Amino acid sequence: MRLFTTVAALRCYLSLCQKNNSSVQLPVETDKSASIGLVPTMGALHLGHLSLIERAKQENNLVIVSIFVNPLQFAPTEDYQSYPRTMDRDRTLCEQVGVDAIFAPTVNELGVEDELLLSRTSVVPPRSMTSVLCGKSRPGHFQGVATIVTQLFNVVQPSKAYFGQKDAQQVAIIRRLVEDLNFPVEVVTCPTVREASGLARSSRNQYLTPEQKEQAAVLYRSLQQAELVFKAGERHSEVLKVVVEKELKKVSVAVEYIELVDPDTLMPLEKIEKQGLIAIASHVGEARLIDNMVLKVPKPIVAIDGPAGAGKSTVARQVAAALGLVYLDTGAMYRALTWLVLQSGIAINDYNAIAQAVSNCSIQLDSSTGLDNLVKVWINGEEVTHFIRSLEVTANVSAISSQSAVRTALLQQQQRWGRNGGLVAEGRDIGTHVFPDAELKIFLTASVQERARRRQQDLQKLGQFLEITLEQLEQNIVERDRADSTRELAPLQKAPDAIEICTDGLSSTEVTDKIINLYHKLGY
Repeated sequence: MRLFTTVAALRCYLSLCQKNNSSVQLPVETDKSASIGLVPTMGALHLGHLSLIERAKQENNLVIVSIFVNPLQFAPTEDYQSYPRTMDRDRTLCEQVGVDAIFAPTVNELGVEDELLLSRTSVVPPRSMTSVLCGKSRPGHFQGVATIVTQLFNVVQPSKAYFGQKDAQQVAIIRRLVEDLNFPVEVVTCPTVREASGLARSSRNQYLTPEQKEQAAVLYRSLQQAELVFKAGERHSEVLKVVVEKELKKVSVAVEYIELVDPDTLMPLEKIEKQGLIAIASHVGEARLIDNMVLKVPKPIVAIDGPAGAGKSTVARQVAAALGLVYLDTGAMYRALTWLVLQSGIAINDYNAIAQAVSNCSIQLDSSTGLDNLVKVWINGEEVTHFIRSLEVTANVSAISSQSAVRTALLQQQQRWGRNGGLVAEGRDIGTHVFPDAELKIFLTASVQERARRRQQDLQKLGQFLEITLEQLEQNIVERDRADSTRELAPLQKAPDAIEICTDGLSSTEVTDKIINLYHKLGY
């Protein structure tokens, strides 16, 4: 593990990693360049930070942890000088968990020393997002956060950046920052890590005595009470906030705010229609503590992954129909774009032209045509339902779908469809990348021989009686598996919390029944 304190040194390191193929595989023009995960911190690392690092390690070739106590986000009366600084311990922890490099710049290195503050560039997020919740009592805080995070994004140029759900307002603002300023960064939100009492892990917990820690656990208990009332059917803000307040009053904590807002826009909600963020800030002893919980109207997402020919499409449609959920055929979206690229005469390695094509195209899906029919697909107004199932499209779809511009554009569209939940999606990275927080994740498998037989039947149903043997189809499937599982960007892999089902010898109805039973076991 390396430790860098200057921008020049870190950039040199990252450049060498890219050029020398030293610790990662880096073909330059294939969109397989090193995936860099950034975990921004202010140090004093705890188990919450380590969970972010672990997630980053799972999803990237290279993991950078920044450690910088940012003076721009502290008011003059706040704890900048006394904020815990434990660099030696932090360095040891990072080394133990496999971090590749720490970036620990000084205030001078990032240009935020006192004499330069009035003349430096600042990033100013929308006031509607910074003047609510913590922003009411901490004016300028989120401007300081946004400024340094922007600087880190420019220096590190990460593929993904990892933040904890505990800092929900910060996460929403950074997501907006990335969207508005077109940063090629995916913001990944990870669950809040808690102590046994339920108290959210925080560097400021060091300020608490054992007795105060016990008192502070009431924050999470109050959120749990609101969750119980919400699950019982209550949706109104005032009622939910009163439930939280009532629980907080059982312990001596100084409440700063209790609010219910939209998790994305941070606008106050009178009633939860789809989802709401109930958030708390309070003071316990010398520590200012925050916590929150997202309350969602129960419309779960079922993510079904697996290799080509495992039966995902048929099963996903049957599951969606049986449960009254929407079926999202992500594979058809990638096939439609592949068809467009081939029809347009664009070479599959012309990344710039393909990036432009995906940015300008419009894809529509209609899964309401019945279980016996294919999902209807249109691209740029032309129906391509049957064309996208051709052997030519099948042979090229993996190469097209592995390109970062393609995946980024279609990922954004897929995640927009998933915001309201209530859908079944199938593909190769649904549970790991598209909907990592899906309530139910399934990984379907089948032998190569079984998948080749199914593929041959599909081609015959489409009237494509081509002179291709089962052995050739098997070879094609093996090659497709290799391409899907070894690509750098969102490779085919089973999510750690996915349930594997081998479909050999099972009908689609039998597989569907297994998934429906698992769905109902979750309480839906």
